[in-house]
Amino acid sequence: MKTYVTIIFSSEGAKPSEVKNRLLELGLKAVRGSYDFVYEWDKEPDIDTLLWFADKIQEALKGTDVMFSLETV
Repeated sequence: MKTYVTIIFSSEGAKPSEVKNRLLELGLKAVRGSYDFVYEWDKEPDIDTLLWFADKIQEALKGTDVMFSLETV
């Protein structure tokens, strides 16, 4: 199972390279295509684990003035 992350940057926010570094620290990988980052799960996560991970991403991006969306498939 994979969680895909899409980022929307603001011209008033953090540099894309800084955002990338913060997400890489969480174990995400930068990708090209429809999504910006992906996290590959070792085993299928439950809803609480997915929400925990979303919370971690939000904490990592706090103060960067970016928006993000997640899709887990």
